[in-house]
Amino acid sequence: MTTSPATRPEPAAEEGRSGPIPEGWSYDEVAQFLYREARLADENDYDGWEALWTDDALYWVPSGGADLDPRANVAIIYDNRSRISTRMKQVKTGKRYAQAPPSDLRRIIGNIEFLAGRENPFGGVDLEIGANFIAYESRQRENQLWGGRTTYRLRRVDGEIRLAYKKVVLVDNDKPIPTLAFLI
Repeated sequence: MTTSPATRPEPAAEEGRSGPIPEGWSYDEVAQFLYREARLADENDYDGWEALWTDDALYWVPSGGADLDPRANVAIIYDNRSRISTRMKQVKTGKRYAQAPPSDLRRIIGNIEFLAGRENPFGGVDLEIGANFIAYESRQRENQLWGGRTTYRLRRVDGEIRLAYKKVVLVDNDKPIPTLAFLI
């Protein structure tokens, strides 16, 4: 199920109710999933990265704070599943380069914590995880270090782990952000 911005629920509804950490998740499998998602993004494997998302996914990179309402405040990214797909299709055409040539990237993920269970719109419970990251971006003229905290919500779909929600709060998102032309 994909929602358009006009039909997207209120942020409080998007959050779902928090509860205990659901059973059946191992730290190792979750860490491996997060590492794979980071590698696919770093290596610009757009098809592989896009395939990780659920149909009702939300990808959010706030600006100016961690929990501002993205419908009333500017967000760096606030994409539903349809918009994620559109972005990936545009990048793959070769006509919508965010960068030419693309940056070389590597990120390190750490401090992975199981935070809670979150009710999802389908009556199940997603696993909410928090993790810190540092991303090193090398461009032709300069290098940039990005850091922040990511909140993920993972769901099992047909036995596979999928990403239902990703919120990336950059450490310095209250300052002017240089061009963010890669998958954060």
